[in-house]
Amino acid sequence: MDAGAVLDEVSRIATRFAAERQERQRRRELDPGDFDELAQAGFLLTGVGAPEGGLFESVSRSTRPIAEILRTLARGDPSVALVCSMHPAVLSYWLATEKAPEPYGGAWAEQRASVTALAGEGAWFGTITSEPGSGGDVANTKATARPVDDGTWLLSGQKHFGSGSGITSFMLTTARPDGETEPDWFLLDVRDVPWDGSQGMKLIAPWDGHGMTATQSHGMSFTDFPAARLAWPGNWRRYVDAAGPLAATVFTAVILGVVDSAMKEASTQLRRRRDSLRPYEQVEWSNAEQDAWLMRQAYEGMLRAVETGPAPFRTVVLGKTAAAGLAEDCLRRLTRILGGGTLSRHSPFGYWFEDVRALGFLRPPWGLSYDALHALSWPDG
Repeated sequence: MDAGAVLDEVSRIATRFAAERQERQRRRELDPGDFDELAQAGFLLTGVGAPEGGLFESVSRSTRPIAEILRTLARGDPSVALVCSMHPAVLSYWLATEKAPEPYGGAWAEQRASVTALAGEGAWFGTITSEPGSGGDVANTKATARPVDDGTWLLSGQKHFGSGSGITSFMLTTARPDGETEPDWFLLDVRDVPWDGSQGMKLIAPWDGHGMTATQSHGMSFTDFPAARLAWPGNWRRYVDAAGPLAATVFTAVILGVVDSAMKEASTQLRRRRDSLRPYEQVEWSNAEQDAWLMRQAYEGMLRAVETGPAPFRTVVLGKTAAAGLAEDCLRRLTRILGGGTLSRHSPFGYWFEDVRALGFLRPPWGLSYDALHALSWPDG
């Protein structure tokens, strides 16, 4: 399948999801059937290299088609789309880095082939990197990992925001290896693992459904849980630099899909009384249109930077940060124009308002985004 065919299939699914919007927005759990359907539609190929029959060619060539698939899906169900966005974001850690230097070349190639083959066979990939008190900074991890004789590691620590818990087959996280000063990335095989702690993984904070209501972003405690270290050790920042532009752009695409739906629905409702809108409502509608337009421009700027720029990181962070603020402003304006009925659980706008706030907390979160922007304002010191 090519990206166009997958987009067509996902568009069909998203249209049906949108027709079920009221019921879906009240959910507090994910439906595995949705992910089975998306797998059948070819979505898992976003994490498989083109030589193996997947959709991923390179970050510069693949970010746009993957982002557009996720933007389309988010118009139907933002929670499902957010969980799905983690799949290509995680696998791009391997896909964006084709080769590792010796003595890691062979191990890296083997691991890279293994994880993408798993995606091609039906495995979903996600993340569980955030930790209480870390501020979203993976460098501040308190989790630890100790090696064992068979080449695996045993990871211990608390993690939260494990989006897609119960759906994902593998989850990416960070920990500080014993005897080392820097953290590193580890992959957890969570297939069929119970959440009672009997196998080292315990549910300690079920997702409460506030914003992105049904992402199952649970908090977990790990105790000596088996983990595979990424096969190019001591290189954790490089993975972020290589894969980060794709990850930030697909997260932004999900929120833009929500704004697309909100603007379409608001336009339909306001058209009926456009001639009786108060001056304040007229101005706020015009401002909402500008916010949505500017967010689309920020998104397009991110895509073009990824496609054409040799170092798109700063532009992508600028675009994502701008889009996060614009999305909140847009939805706030729409709820004010449409009135107190948007606070009702019968209205989609209250849910959408909380959904778009998620972008400001998706990696890197607000504080880290501004740290990075400030540091990158004067790259020459």
